[in-house]
Amino acid sequence: MNAGKSVLFVCLFAVFNLPAFAGVRVTSPSNGSTTGSPVHFVATAQSPACPKGVSAMGIYTAPYKLAYVVKGASMNTKLSLANGTYHVVVQEWDNCGRAAKAPITLTVGSSGAKASSSSGGKVFSNLQKNGGWTGYALLPPGYGICSGCVASGSRAKWAWNTGIRSPSMDGMATRANYGGGSTQWADILWNNHLIGDFSSQGLPDTGKTLVKSLHNFTYDVYFWVGNINNAQALEFDINQFFGGKSYIWGHECRIAGGHQWDTWNNPRGHWVPSGIPCNPVSNAWNHLTINVQRTSDGRLLFHTITLNGKTATLNRYDKPTPSSWFGVTINYQQDSDKTKTPYAVYLDKLTFTAR
Repeated sequence: MNAGKSVLFVCLFAVFNLPAFAGVRVTSPSNGSTTGSPVHFVATAQSPACPKGVSAMGIYTAPYKLAYVVKGASMNTKLSLANGTYHVVVQEWDNCGRAAKAPITLTVGSSGAKASSSSGGKVFSNLQKNGGWTGYALLPPGYGICSGCVASGSRAKWAWNTGIRSPSMDGMATRANYGGGSTQWADILWNNHLIGDFSSQGLPDTGKTLVKSLHNFTYDVYFWVGNINNAQALEFDINQFFGGKSYIWGHECRIAGGHQWDTWNNPRGHWVPSGIPCNPVSNAWNHLTINVQRTSDGRLLFHTITLNGKTATLNRYDKPTPSSWFGVTINYQQDSDKTKTPYAVYLDKLTFTAR
């Protein structure tokens, strides 16, 4: 990333001051998930076009089968469902005669949720194919979230398409696409709340015990890009918020301007060059593993980066910054260059481990 974009990360995490949405947002269960019964449904709704607001919300477990309804703009309930695959629709009705829907495919069975427990922590597998990802455009000069931008807009275009079979390692790849636009140096951020506030994995941690117990994090992903030189940078971030503090382990593979890894300086809000080369291969699968830690004395440790079998040890320490947020999240981001050349990156086997 060039020097003019060093302020990006300062505003990037304004994503946690979520912009208003219209329609239905389902935070549990996540799309494509497998879970046991009863199934925990958590959702909210907004209808900005209706001054009278949302009247009610409901859950259809099959076409024309309304299994649950509740008055108001939020729901938090558990439904007993037999084993099988369900194409569920969560719907809201407003007081102006309008309705909005959120479809979810979910499997009820004995295999359990995709967030499995491991040594007191959590392992989230194949995150690229599941729900919970929200895309945003970050535009210069401030690189805060563009509240007026939409995925098909003129300033910056983007798309997140799951179930891609080619290129794919297992038929479950996701295509993350920057589609060009009128804005030079635009960035596209995808964010997923895994644990805590707005959890997409059914892990709100209401007792506030899980998040603070986690110290060791690993972001493991395969990615494929046709021409890596079309990217200004690719970014992979791990974020933890609790106790009034924000821990941001930002990692950027800077393509234009040096093919080097940068990491984020939390207190000063800028990127720190690592001197470690970042040379992903075009037209091939690249395997990236990032490991970070929150130390016993409350510091951030940028530990290791492994790209295509070559491990580099950073061992760079940093300090947290103030925050009122609570949870563990991850980001994936694609940056455009000065020519605004569209390009797609395919993600597969995205596993996140928190212990």
